[in-house]
Order: sequence, then structure tokens, then C-alpha cells
Amino acid sequence: MALYVRELSESEELQLRQWLSSGDRELEHRARIILLSSEGYRVPEIGPMTRSHPANLRKWIRRFNDRGCAGLLTKRSGGPRPRFSSTQREQIVSLAQQNPRELGLNFSRWTLHRLAAEAKKRGIVDNISHESVRQILLRAGLYSHARKHREAA
Repeated sequence: MALYVRELSESEELQLRQWLSSGDRELEHRARIILLSSEGYRVPEIGPMTRSHPANLRKWIRRFNDRGCAGLLTKRSGGPRPRFSSTQREQIVSLAQQNPRELGLNFSRWTLHRLAAEAKKRGIVDNISHESVRQILLRAGLYSHARKHREAA
């Protein structure tokens, strides 16, 4: 059975036509799919016209039929939520820049494992791996692969 978009209201058609020149390529693409479907084109015809897989075309048509223009909008997650706040990262960097002996610790040089343990002990973080500490220090410019190799030599 062929899938078509439902009849568009005037405001929906106006919105879709505005999106065609919005500068948001994904939104322009989705609006074009819906408008083509509303003109009577079938999914197998729209696919080559928009260079889209039929499953994706059906998904956008169904979303529009269910939710209108709002169904074509997606929220970007931007990747995973950061595990540590900027304050926590700053505190870890600050800790790494301090002399362990002056903090009353019985060693004179930080290792990634010691920094992770001390950050947990001080309540900066609930839990952190040495690799996360390394990434934080790397972003802060306090750690490099060259430094690691110099220390091992």
C-alpha cells in the first residue's frame, strides 16, 4: 500500500515552503519530502529525487502525518553528556599543579592513578578513572604523549 502525506493545512504548507530556504539542510530535505508527497509523488519516486532511502522517506512522512511540522524537527544530542563539570575539571587541574608533599602526601610526583584517587578522596568527584584524568590534563595542556615517554625513559 502506498504511503502519502495527509492533506496539508495552509499554515503547514507555508511553514514547509519557508523551511526550503532555511539554510538548515536537513530541515530543507524533510520539507521537500513532505511537499513532494503532498503533490502526489510516491515514495519510490521521491527516493531518487531526494537521494533518500525509502525507509527514511516513510519515517518522515509518518512523523509528519502524526505530529505535523513538529514531527520533522529533531533535537540534537550533541554527543554524550559531559561526565565532569567544568568546576570539577578545574579542581583536578589545580590539584595536578600542586606539589603532593606540600599537601601532606608521602610522594613527590603525581601519577594519573594517584591523581584519580586523590580527586575521589577530596570529594572532587565520586569516581574517576586514570584515563579520564589523563584526558582532562591533556585538554588543559598539562599532559602529552611526549612527556609520558620522557618520564618512562
